[in-house]
Amino acid sequence: MQYQEAWSYLDQLQFFKIKLGLDSMAAFLAGVQHPQQDLKFIHVAGTNGKGSVSASLLALLAGAGLKVGLYTSPHLTCVRERFRINDNFITENEFAAIATRIRDSLGPRQITYFEFTTALALLWFAGQQVDIAILEVGLGGRLDATNVITPLVSVITNVSMDHEAHLGTTLAQIAAEKAGIVKAGIPVVSAVAPDVGLEVVSRVCREKGAPLYLLGRDFHVRRHGDGSWDYAGLSGRTITGLPLPLQGAHQFANAALALAVLDCLQQQGFVFEEEHIRAGLARVRWPGRLEYFCLNGPGGRPIACGAGFCPTGSSSLRRYLLDGAHNPAGIATLVQSLGTDFTYKKLICVWASMADKDIANTLNVMAPHCHHIIFTRPESERSATAEMLREILPAELRDRATGRENVQDALDCAGQMADADDLICIAGSLYLVGAARRLLLGEIVNGG
Repeated sequence: MQYQEAWSYLDQLQFFKIKLGLDSMAAFLAGVQHPQQDLKFIHVAGTNGKGSVSASLLALLAGAGLKVGLYTSPHLTCVRERFRINDNFITENEFAAIATRIRDSLGPRQITYFEFTTALALLWFAGQQVDIAILEVGLGGRLDATNVITPLVSVITNVSMDHEAHLGTTLAQIAAEKAGIVKAGIPVVSAVAPDVGLEVVSRVCREKGAPLYLLGRDFHVRRHGDGSWDYAGLSGRTITGLPLPLQGAHQFANAALALAVLDCLQQQGFVFEEEHIRAGLARVRWPGRLEYFCLNGPGGRPIACGAGFCPTGSSSLRRYLLDGAHNPAGIATLVQSLGTDFTYKKLICVWASMADKDIANTLNVMAPHCHHIIFTRPESERSATAEMLREILPAELRDRATGRENVQDALDCAGQMADADDLICIAGSLYLVGAARRLLLGEIVNGG
């Protein structure tokens, strides 16, 4: 297959429903000589923050001179975003060649989209002989396709309500699914809150003899008013005045989780110098998650800016914040960050939601903070219509809302409503954020 043919073949697999379970993944990997057995892994699960922790680990490990594979999901605009080695995304030719190998190996058997991409990541990382691979869990943990590995360290970022149709309707049930990645004797690093989620994770770790290292108990963060922070680690080492390039107070916890993973790896023979840690953290990027930028007019080039300011007083300036939060905990974090990290006169929100999500408990948390809301529908059959979203709003907020048929029209509307002192926030769905980011900034992955 050529690249476009391989991508089309993969897209056809989306018609197969989500299927949790490891049998088909294990059977496929057996047919291609178990590529995962020759690799070292970090396994990252949790409700929110998985991508930020994974991106931080990539920057830190690569900064220490390691060849690091990163597999994340979903992608914003291009499937190749899911597969990286250090600063390089998988090439079109590599993607097509491995996809062809997977298709030919499967024969008449069927696997899901996520099983296919997981298999592709494992085969690519094995072929490239990476020093260590970071795998982000797709859904849950216990029955997720990535759970065919035995890692050096497991991470459970946090536990909150999400994907109830697949993971359970209580926090305890969801925590049990996340804790399904815990392996006997393998250390676990976590920032799970002190609630029933922690009770479940702690119990599973005890049962499997897996050391559990908790933020606030075994490693610590101290924040400073200038945005820097100190890390007190598992080994007793303290590093002061660290940078935090990602926006949002929650990123302190995510960065600390990444450093705690490095502490665990040091106990297994890896070496990480303080200078490499500082430089690695400064390089962390995670597009579409509290990503702030300014454009000088429609179609203008991005302008270097910080969350609280922009360097020009031009009336054509438009300020944007992209955030892929789509569950109640993620939206609560977005709202908190809007109140503490950003300044603006009016908040204009471009919003979309998947119809199978908990729309009311996300939209109705966000809506009271918005002066205007523009509902739209990215190209997905799962997307809720603008009319459906407007009806979910409380009656007293519906006058703030309007609808647009597509993402480009919604962005145009927001740009016309906004002044240079306003903030345009694009949120509610990663599909929306991906489509908007491509229109505003272009592709993350360019070329072959």
